[in-house]
Amino acid sequence: MKALLYVKKFTLFVLLITPVLSFGQGNNFIEISGKIIDKGDKTTLPGVSVLIKGTVAGTTTDNDGSFKLRSKAKYPFTLIISSVGFQTQEFEVSSPGSNINVELVTQTQLAQEIVVTASRVEESILKSPVAIAKLDIRAIRESPSPSFYDALENVKGVQMTTSSLTFKIPNTRGFNIPSNYRFMQLVDGIDMQAATLGVPLGNAIGPTELDIASVEITPGAASALYGLNAINGMSNLLTKSPFFYQGLSIYQKTGVNHVGGTGRDASVLTETAIRYAKAFNNKFAFKVNFSYMKGTDWLADTRLDQNPNNLKSANPSFSTLNGANNAAFDGWNKYGDDVLAGSNTVSVSGLNINGKANQTLNVARTGYWEKDLVSPNVDNLKFDAALHYRLSDKAELSYSYRIGKMDGVFQRGNKIQLDNVIVQNHKLELKGANFLVRAYMSSEDSGDSFNVKPLADNMDLSTGGSGSVWSAAYKTALNKYATDNGGALNDGNLAAATASARQIADANRAVPGTKAFEDQKALIRSINNWDIKSSTIPDAPVSGGAALIQKSHLYHVEGQWDLSKYTKVFDLLIGGDARLYEIIPDGNNFVDFSRPIADRGKVLENGTYGKNIDYKKIGGFAQVTKTLFAEKLKLFGSLRFDYNPEFKPILTPRLAAVYSPDKSNNFRFTYQQGYRFPGLFEALSYVNNGRVKRVGSLPYINEGLGYLDNSYTRASGVVFNAAVNAAVAAGANRNEAALANRNLLVKAQLEKGRPEGIHSFEFGYKSVFLNNTLVFDFDAYTNTYDGFLGQVQVDVPKGQTVGTDAAVLAMLDANRDSGQDRYRVYTNAKNKYRNYGSALGLTYNFYKNYTVSGNTSFNKIKSNATTDIFVTGFNTPEWTTNIQFGNRQIAKNLGFSVVYRWQQKFLWESPLVNGNVPAIHTFDAQVTYKVPSIKGSVKVGGSNIFNNNYIQYAGGPTLGGLYYVAITFDNLLN
Repeated sequence: MKALLYVKKFTLFVLLITPVLSFGQGNNFIEISGKIIDKGDKTTLPGVSVLIKGTVAGTTTDNDGSFKLRSKAKYPFTLIISSVGFQTQEFEVSSPGSNINVELVTQTQLAQEIVVTASRVEESILKSPVAIAKLDIRAIRESPSPSFYDALENVKGVQMTTSSLTFKIPNTRGFNIPSNYRFMQLVDGIDMQAATLGVPLGNAIGPTELDIASVEITPGAASALYGLNAINGMSNLLTKSPFFYQGLSIYQKTGVNHVGGTGRDASVLTETAIRYAKAFNNKFAFKVNFSYMKGTDWLADTRLDQNPNNLKSANPSFSTLNGANNAAFDGWNKYGDDVLAGSNTVSVSGLNINGKANQTLNVARTGYWEKDLVSPNVDNLKFDAALHYRLSDKAELSYSYRIGKMDGVFQRGNKIQLDNVIVQNHKLELKGANFLVRAYMSSEDSGDSFNVKPLADNMDLSTGGSGSVWSAAYKTALNKYATDNGGALNDGNLAAATASARQIADANRAVPGTKAFEDQKALIRSINNWDIKSSTIPDAPVSGGAALIQKSHLYHVEGQWDLSKYTKVFDLLIGGDARLYEIIPDGNNFVDFSRPIADRGKVLENGTYGKNIDYKKIGGFAQVTKTLFAEKLKLFGSLRFDYNPEFKPILTPRLAAVYSPDKSNNFRFTYQQGYRFPGLFEALSYVNNGRVKRVGSLPYINEGLGYLDNSYTRASGVVFNAAVNAAVAAGANRNEAALANRNLLVKAQLEKGRPEGIHSFEFGYKSVFLNNTLVFDFDAYTNTYDGFLGQVQVDVPKGQTVGTDAAVLAMLDANRDSGQDRYRVYTNAKNKYRNYGSALGLTYNFYKNYTVSGNTSFNKIKSNATTDIFVTGFNTPEWTTNIQFGNRQIAKNLGFSVVYRWQQKFLWESPLVNGNVPAIHTFDAQVTYKVPSIKGSVKVGGSNIFNNNYIQYAGGPTLGGLYYVAITFDNLLN
């Protein structure tokens, strides 16, 4: 109800202020008309933007280059005339009857873009106080990437992570994860996140290929102005205004992927998009967009072992179990065999091996490969519509609605199969030349999605038997093999014996590809309770479940006001925002914490799982800018305040200086802080996953559970049990061995959760040389993270206090189910983490329309002297490079471009998979032919054209070549 009140108050504000704004403009209209032509060939130019400077009033030229604009502006005023590919011009209109005939010159100068994201106001990209890159319509059209969103991977400093054909997430400056909490993604000011899923959705519900106007990317912290998650950077996707881009546009792309080496047969990919926009008398306009994409998803099927036999969590005493014979195999893309978390292992003890009694084997359950659990087919449906009304020359009111439905796979703590996920948002916005007020609401429904790990776990448990049943069958089969093959287990037969024992223990296990397997999978994925019935959980479903049912609403209100015309000495921008997340508890992922622990997963008589959960914050900022020394020096200072009731208030400053000794050279120095409140899943989750409960960082969740102050780290438990097993193998009593090795257990002693912080210093230099045909763009940074948020697994001794004998004995693997409660906790790192890096970009228009550009980025983390409670996962290559060569008009109406991308190999660390990501070498290419007579173009291209298969992260899908033909018709019926 509170959230709805925010929206109602904003709507009331709009209704009240509308007549005030309209009244203040007077009632006398003037009409301006003219024609725009190309200075080079004297042809008329359709679709040219004509805007009255300092207002929202504007229009576009029609098919013969003519325009007509009605306004209440007072003489003299200035028209800003712009079009992609041409140099922007300003034309002063001093009196009625002015002859407005303008010739536009083809744009040969580089680095002339205007950006808004860096400071929330328009400014030259050369004088931005922070690093920023922009892709305009022309850059997007000339990119060989399959979509405009894929083209972000070619931007300086950007690392793209592809989880699925429909799901891609950018990151900058380190600490990359597929569910990237630290990188904010906006579309026309709307935060494009699925809040309870805990991820930004890439472009799954964003603009279509026909509606994107430009993309601005800011690497590094942007929290001082944007707050929340903009700690590692942000992207801002800006769509086309229906006033300036009118008519009917049609886009059809047909492609093929999986052409070899990706694990699936060659498949067709299609994408269709339609856009229609119309303006009436420069007063009212609307637009409608629709797109639909479907294809066969990339497959994650890397069969590497992340628990090799030399580790203590395996069986290092028995070298015959090395390699393919590893009884504790934990595959990258296999689930239900999780050894490192201890959730899918059994300890087979009391064995006689090599003549020694009381030997123990750590054995993983068999599990299932990802390809047998997820769907190969994905699609993405998007629709949006917007209504725009100009209240006056100074104010424009708009309402927009956006909905997206998507499938795909993404990786959080585990793999999630997204199926029929629906995200919607409504936005109401009032903007003027110096102010903006915006309110929006987003809703999320996870549809038929499911978590891959509990699906695999419960497939094994429900068809192959519980851990104790399976372990007993395995041990019996192992000893029988020994009896039948020499009479005893030894190095000569141990590998064959373990393989035979697994086959016999798995006799009743559902086999992929069978009807029994598919039926059981369908049953498990439909149940929203991931526990499985046992003596300790008698109320759980017999089959267990894996359904991911998450529903939430996000309500957001924000505004900003440029007060510069009132502050004569300096420019002043102020703003504020309020946000409320409303989560509907499902009893499995999110729960009503006011209910007793035992009842949180039980449905109430009213059909709910309790009261909705609120998570909210408010914030505000002020930014002062001042130019000195004939505008050679520009100083920036901003301060932001944010408050979340779960934490202490936070102040976030940013200081910057841009020094421009001349128009071509620009130096910048920036210091800023940033903070990030934990996301919904990081803060409030309460998920039982593979008998390990994942819990959020808010301290009240710990009440009655004890994982913060009464637990041992899982990592120390592995070392402890390895030492105990070694002692038992040497003849010791197991309990006595446990007490003798108690000092190996490490008390977790976790802190109460707090916001993650960053301190960042940045230097940059941008310049243009050689008559504005060469652009040089360099930046360097150093970051310090404090309170880095991550996950650590801990074990709580049931009913015991850590340090006591009873608690030590509870940590034995043999007491895993009866003596321990296991938790994976979102918490703050104890160490500070420092990383640094730099990036260089060059663009050279060396001959006519021939352009070569390239960028290289370096990122590195400093090592700490002491280990932390969890691995932070820098997950970023030290070096990456992109080189692009092209000519947008090598012949009349014919252009091409080629991109080479290289990425150094690097180590990937995460709660799910750890391993090395090999180096990447790929080529993308495209050729575009325009057909002006039908307002169309044909683009033939491909990404990774030599099909050099690669992965972008450990556990991620194998990406191969994708080849496409895209046909576009633009500006029809206009």
